[in-house]
Amino acid sequence: MTLALLCSGQGRQDRTTFDVLAEVPAAGAVLTAATVVLGVHPVEFCRTAPDAALHANREGQILCVTRALATAAALFPERAPAETIVAGYSVGEMAAWGVAGVWSAADTLALVDQRARAMDAAGGPDDQLAYVRGLPRAVVEDLARRFDCAIAIVNPDQLFVVGGTRPATEAFCAAALAQGAARAAPMAVRVASHTPRLAGAVAPFAAALEATPAARPALGLMTASGARRVITPGQALAGLAAQVAETIVWADVLDALGERGVTTVVELGPGRALADMAAAVLPNADVRAVDDFRTIGGVRAWLAAR
Repeated sequence: MTLALLCSGQGRQDRTTFDVLAEVPAAGAVLTAATVVLGVHPVEFCRTAPDAALHANREGQILCVTRALATAAALFPERAPAETIVAGYSVGEMAAWGVAGVWSAADTLALVDQRARAMDAAGGPDDQLAYVRGLPRAVVEDLARRFDCAIAIVNPDQLFVVGGTRPATEAFCAAALAQGAARAAPMAVRVASHTPRLAGAVAPFAAALEATPAARPALGLMTASGARRVITPGQALAGLAAQVAETIVWADVLDALGERGVTTVVELGPGRALADMAAAVLPNADVRAVDDFRTIGGVRAWLAAR
């Protein structure tokens, strides 16, 4: 079995994000580290925070990375199988580097905090992301330019994420539907990630990365910057920082996983958006999301049967 662990980006966090980890001791250390950064235990935060706080940029990034790190720790209390590759979507790549052992959970979450703060400082108060499905990339690029937006993420099957101001993305979505898009709508992400609007966040985030000790990955680690395998972290840090303001081609990452012979895919969550995309691109692989299961024990049993 060649296993791929996919770390989700923000937007799917909700009140139940940590329910699957209830009473799983192996996740405790990660949840404690997240409490230090978030200021409140993440389980309590998800249950009680206002909706606006739950989907705020900084809090959303911390919650999603915490979920991936804690789920990986719960699934593999000792270590993941040797033939494991980890990849992450948007801020999920920060989780991937943590899961692969480049940073400790505490350092990973501290870096996510700094990343989010730099993004908030660089972006506008009315920025957001939107998605469009069913139009060619050239058409999406033309519409994005027309409405002062930019493509943030290129997914398989003509699914694109774009970023800009709220009025701009809403106008973009309306125009995309008029052009024949199957779907187009704003997302619950209040920052124009992976667009030039966040160019000012790259340098401070790069400085934070450079200042944090990094180990060689203990697992296979793939970066969305060119869909390349990370062997020496120091050589990939510049790309990780630049991603904040550059388009990510997630479709290439999934293709690269297929080329590396991945046979089993697990999305760590929250959500199952990455699992759905992986199932379409890797039809011969067994693909599930942790959120398909009621318990971590159920995921372990499914993996053991592969």
